[in-house]
Amino acid sequence: MQYSNPEETAVPKHKLFDSSPGAAMSVVGIDLGFLNCYIGVARSGGIETIANEYSDRCTPACISLGSKTRAIGNAAKSQIVTNVKNTLHGFKKLHGRAFEDPYIQAERAKLPYELQKMPNGSVGVKVRYLDEERPFAIEQITGMLLAKLKETSESALKKPVADCVISVPSFFTDAERRSVMAAAQIAGLNCLKLMNETTAVALAYGIYKQDLPALEEKPRNVVFVDMGHSAYQVSICAFNKGKLKVTSAQFEQLCAALLSRVEPPLRAAMDQAKLQREDIYSIEIVGGATRIPAVKEQISNFFCKEISTTLNADEAVARGCALQCAILSPAFKVREFSITDVVPYSITLRWKSSYEEGTGECEVFSKNHAAPFSKVITFHKKEPFDLEAYYTHPHEVPYPDSRIGRFTIQNVVPQHDGDNSKVKVKVRVNIHGLFSVANASVIEKQNIDGDHSDTPMDTESSSKNQGKDDELDKMQVDQDEGIQRSQAEQQSQADEETENAGTETKTASGDKQDHPNQPKAKAKVKSIDLPIQASLYRQLGQDLINCYIENEGKMMMQDKLEKERNDAKNAVEEYVYDFRDKLCGVFEKFITEEDSHKLTLMLEDTENWLYEDGEDQPKQVYMDKLQELRKFGQPIQERYMEHEERPKALNELGKKIQLLMKAVEAYKNKDEKYDHLDPAEMEKVEKYVSEAMNWLNSKMNAQNKLSLTQDPVVKVAEMLAKSKVNKHHFTCSILIVFFFPCN
Repeated sequence: MQYSNPEETAVPKHKLFDSSPGAAMSVVGIDLGFLNCYIGVARSGGIETIANEYSDRCTPACISLGSKTRAIGNAAKSQIVTNVKNTLHGFKKLHGRAFEDPYIQAERAKLPYELQKMPNGSVGVKVRYLDEERPFAIEQITGMLLAKLKETSESALKKPVADCVISVPSFFTDAERRSVMAAAQIAGLNCLKLMNETTAVALAYGIYKQDLPALEEKPRNVVFVDMGHSAYQVSICAFNKGKLKVTSAQFEQLCAALLSRVEPPLRAAMDQAKLQREDIYSIEIVGGATRIPAVKEQISNFFCKEISTTLNADEAVARGCALQCAILSPAFKVREFSITDVVPYSITLRWKSSYEEGTGECEVFSKNHAAPFSKVITFHKKEPFDLEAYYTHPHEVPYPDSRIGRFTIQNVVPQHDGDNSKVKVKVRVNIHGLFSVANASVIEKQNIDGDHSDTPMDTESSSKNQGKDDELDKMQVDQDEGIQRSQAEQQSQADEETENAGTETKTASGDKQDHPNQPKAKAKVKSIDLPIQASLYRQLGQDLINCYIENEGKMMMQDKLEKERNDAKNAVEEYVYDFRDKLCGVFEKFITEEDSHKLTLMLEDTENWLYEDGEDQPKQVYMDKLQELRKFGQPIQERYMEHEERPKALNELGKKIQLLMKAVEAYKNKDEKYDHLDPAEMEKVEKYVSEAMNWLNSKMNAQNKLSLTQDPVVKVAEMLAKSKVNKHHFTCSILIVFFFPCN
């Protein structure tokens, strides 16, 4: 991975990016951790980490399935002890693995929940959900978690969220990455990129270090150490014989085998980068395990330097992913950041050779090869053929099966003259780190007599991006099987292929010779795309993914209905507790002793019902129960509210009447401010004032004769309506004089 410092563009200096004003969607970065997840979002010109419904920026990677609903995140973590066999955690390590994998078989004994073999041979889990045993693929489980993170994002941003960048460990293989991509699809997310965690950290480093004079002056190497998944964790539940005290030294001695695993990856990284310790400018550490003093000490001792903790150890990955998502989204204009990722394991292609019934093979991507990247291989074939992709060195891959997939190039036939057809096959490692045979085409040629075209038969133009995309290598794959060529590519640019210009002809013996001085046969060259049948090991088919998407939708609907049912139940419970407290408090004066006793008994009966027969009732039953309680409680609450609000409404109406009375009196006294007013209109005002005064006196006299336990004669709403003098009663000029008189 290579990282370059951001440079100035049209984006303002104090911002990382500008977003389109009408952008309806938001972009997020998701740190899909083994234990916890974080969500980064690009907004207001910067990157921030958002909180969930518990006001916590950390969401546990935990899912608990129950008889009625699912709990995901914080709510699920609290059920690890109470719902042990149906609460899933630590499932990220199960992605892309076969059930028969020795690692999976070893993990089965450690996990509190049950693993199950899925129809495609991958590993799944078996839990009890909705009162029945049900199997779930790991993609479904991670899809549930991602759907929850999507919901959290939309709740915080008040916008729909679809585009995202999701982090994965840099050591994830093709099968593991495809598994995570399927989970994102199940969750309704459009994953723009699966981003290596270390790459995300490097990009987050760019957020914090926008001004690096030392690095601009002289480029230095910065090492990013991510120890987030090498942490050791100790949980002590109980001891029969008192407390056990362990010193730091004793604890580190117990963990010596784990701590010994810190240095080898550091040494390997330095060797692969061909760097010496003196070449390192600084060491930045992130991840939960880097908080362990012994881990810090080992890293510091290895590099002979003090370590830096500039980045937020927990949130750096999510923030880097969010910035990457903004870079990839057309809705954002982002400062220039340059990140080059690499292929973690070398990849080799194998095929059946037409000579001596043997096989041909070549390493198409070496370890730490730049990615994304495409290469083109040219084959000479007369019939369809298979290409098998696998990891070159199985011992480097974290699981025993080194296969990636088999790709069948179809519809290959001989040329019209019986010669082999020239088949060009493009292989690619894409932006997600996934390998594929991207496309294949056959070059069909046909001689045309008298054609004076100056285009030679086997000539191909050089790359239109040759200024940027250098030809990296040219090597013979097999003598008559073809030539491999490759060029660097930018992630959004078209792939191009370069061959040496010239005409090739074949002699009868099959050798290739150049005849520059002989007349050249003219040919028409046509490229025809060939269908490719891909069989990727342990990949979910689209039909199965669609089925999982449908099931996730049903489960989300079940969760919604259950939430509404629980909310209705909680509303009844809350009303019981709240009203009972107020009966002995603010409502006490507004209900008779007899009615208070009856209502108290009703509330107690409802409370008992909630914990007995009413424990598990449909939503409508709770709504009906609440309506029944409100029928008795609402009049009491209204009497209390009327009593509290009446003085204010009475005062407001009285002020309006007094104001009008003064205006009428001033008019009668020939005040010059009112000379322009029409006498007929003034009669209306005087009549209104008289009626309002009579109405108010009548109502208040009747109200004063009532006790607080009786319903009011006049309500606050009526008084407020009387006080709102409008154009229906008077002309606009009178209103202005009355309520905004000139001084």
